[in-house]
Amino acid sequence: MAASPGDDPCRRAYGGDPQVVLGRQARRAAHRPRRGGQRRARRRSGGRSPQPGPLGGHGTGPGGFLREAFRLFRERGYGATTIEQIAEAAEISPATFFRYFPTKEDLATLDRFPPLMEALTAQPPGAPVAVLRGAFRTAFATLPAEEIVAGHAREVFAATVPQLVTANLRRSPALVREIREILADRAGYAPDDPRLRDAIGAVFGVVAMVWLQWAEDPALDGPAEIDRALAHLESGLHL
Repeated sequence: MAASPGDDPCRRAYGGDPQVVLGRQARRAAHRPRRGGQRRARRRSGGRSPQPGPLGGHGTGPGGFLREAFRLFRERGYGATTIEQIAEAAEISPATFFRYFPTKEDLATLDRFPPLMEALTAQPPGAPVAVLRGAFRTAFATLPAEEIVAGHAREVFAATVPQLVTANLRRSPALVREIREILADRAGYAPDDPRLRDAIGAVFGVVAMVWLQWAEDPALDGPAEIDRALAHLESGLHL
């Protein structure tokens, strides 16, 4: 386990959604699966020897570790799913789980979103709402479709499980401070300017409403809807 969340490679991925980093960087850190897990995977694959997954488990494919966790959350409920069950389903050891996630809660709590932060820093100077809208558009454009889908699955639990909603509220002040500091530079405001606070609150309020709608309607094009909603906000919310 890394010394701090900021140093964890999972925390440098889409907020992702750390499953992308798990697929790219964690192969060498994996434990070998137990023989019983190999037999179960072979039965699921019709007797064929499945290919190794990103953490040494078999038959899970890229990002299978988190997919297995979310599958169990859907089938059994978040509260009824244990870390041991997640590890067994993903065919990894509990020790490997704890290497990336200190608690089960960390699977679906929303830390900083590096693509957004990078896009925000790169935005041309402008009004706060316009800068944030451009950053969201740029951030989503840099993500492969499968990462957006995986991120959506994570956000569904983050927005609908009471324990995770509470956990995310605890973490939000640090994220807001970081966004405020970057946006102040891009928009030419002092970080403590109330107008900056109001703009950030309005933008993320709109984004949160779209995320909730997206959680209820997976067919929704979330990134496009976020951009449309922020365009409406940028125009003055005329009805």
